[in-house]
Amino acid sequence: MLTYIFRRILLIFPTLLGITIVTFCVMAFSPGGMTAALANREGGLDPRARQAIRAYYTAKYGLDKPLPVQYLKWLNLVSPIGMKADGAGWPGDWRFGFKTPDLDESIIAHRPVLDMIEESLPTTLLLEAISTVLILTISVWAGIAAARRRGGLVDVAGGSFLLAIWSIPSIWAGVLLIGYLANKNFLHWFPTSGLHGLRADEMDFLPSFSGGFKCGWLLDACWHLVLPVVCFTYVGLAFTAKIMRTAMLENLSLDFIRTARAKGLSDHVVIYRHALRNSLIPLITTYAALLPALIGGSVVVETIFGLPGMGKLTVEAVFDKDPPMVLSNTLVIAILSAVSYLIADILYVVADPRVSFEAGQS
Repeated sequence: MLTYIFRRILLIFPTLLGITIVTFCVMAFSPGGMTAALANREGGLDPRARQAIRAYYTAKYGLDKPLPVQYLKWLNLVSPIGMKADGAGWPGDWRFGFKTPDLDESIIAHRPVLDMIEESLPTTLLLEAISTVLILTISVWAGIAAARRRGGLVDVAGGSFLLAIWSIPSIWAGVLLIGYLANKNFLHWFPTSGLHGLRADEMDFLPSFSGGFKCGWLLDACWHLVLPVVCFTYVGLAFTAKIMRTAMLENLSLDFIRTARAKGLSDHVVIYRHALRNSLIPLITTYAALLPALIGGSVVVETIFGLPGMGKLTVEAVFDKDPPMVLSNTLVIAILSAVSYLIADILYVVADPRVSFEAGQS
């Protein structure tokens, strides 16, 4: 198992390399190319300032060099000869040499990309963590309940409800949630956007943790996350609950389940000790593909609810045509996706000890 995990980790690197190459080529061949963001910033500049800015970014990113050199420069595998530490001086040539990876600086925000990702990534990971727990918990319970009452009211009504919510686009659901549950003209139960209220730091109506961490601040964040989590969760919940129902029905019809029932075991033991564990395999497979989809879905949810997460940051970078930001965000999302598939492979063995990834075993 450890050998397999090590091989999978090694395979992540060429996968990430291929993803970054595709993203870089898309940015390079898009209208305006890698200098589109520069053109957007030059509108109010005089010709001399415009020429100086273009010369600086041409030297920094090697825009006058072939695309392979530009890509290697972004990876920090090539560096300009003659470029000083403060960026002064224009290089005449480039040389190859590995350096510490650097995600560079945003052309629009003039801030290190890594700092902006560190500020945005926790929000997206928090959304995904809460949604993952809710999706897995509710879908397992709903799938078991529907399988135990196949053809009954719970199965038919629950299946119809899940199909209905699965058919609703998340962007429409977000607008409806804001329009009815956050609108002052209707219920106004939840805030419309953001992660905290304007005076969240002053909420001290509850005891604070040691170190000054305020419970009121935490409750305010949870209250702001209710609508985004609902919008983020319902599609995955409807899909995985159907998968769980199908897997449970298949396992309940197998011989080992009939043998367990013939031994006089209670229905609770048969369901949760024997059938459930085998039914988790399709759910793990499905969720391994669903987790990257949730990362992509955060773009819509975070934009609608104004959350400072990776989705919103990526959308703004694409609209601004900020190459360092787009490439770095794509790299981070690709890493999270690759890690999710690796975790799914490990969970296969946890759910079913018969599964083995060692050579010569099945």
